[in-house]
Amino acid sequence: MISEDIKNTIEVWIKDVEQYSFEQICAKPSQNSWSLGQVCIHLIDSTNYFLEQISICLSNNENATEEMTESAKTMFFNNEFPNDLIEGPPSNKNTRQPNSKDEILSSFAKIKENITIYNIQIINSKFYGKTKHPGLYYFNAIEWLQFIEMHFRHHLRQRDRIRSILKLN
Repeated sequence: MISEDIKNTIEVWIKDVEQYSFEQICAKPSQNSWSLGQVCIHLIDSTNYFLEQISICLSNNENATEEMTESAKTMFFNNEFPNDLIEGPPSNKNTRQPNSKDEILSSFAKIKENITIYNIQIINSKFYGKTKHPGLYYFNAIEWLQFIEMHFRHHLRQRDRIRSILKLN
């Protein structure tokens, strides 16, 4: 079940945050790269946006016949992002450092709660609307949920690169 997969993947992130000091979480491998904390903030902010998209999908039938791109179809079929470094939007350069470990941990806990709530709403929904992802086009609520889990897993690769450069284990 997708919602359990998401919660399990978030648990991996929670354990990482718990094991490192706040200084380690905020350490950047280079001036132009993100810290682990910035990756976490990115995951929190983007997941909250994705959850908003689920809410919209569950409120109407708009765009129900629209499609995702062929590359998105491949991603969903494979249940993972391509193993490429993906250049995000220019706004990613403004991703802030976290204020504290607790900010990250409480945000991840809240996301897990919301995933449970949205999963129940998806099961009981009478609406099958879709909303547009900026680059991959239209997803329904279930696809947004799957996208959340794929996105968290995708950033585990980035986490591993950061940990390797900073010699964190």
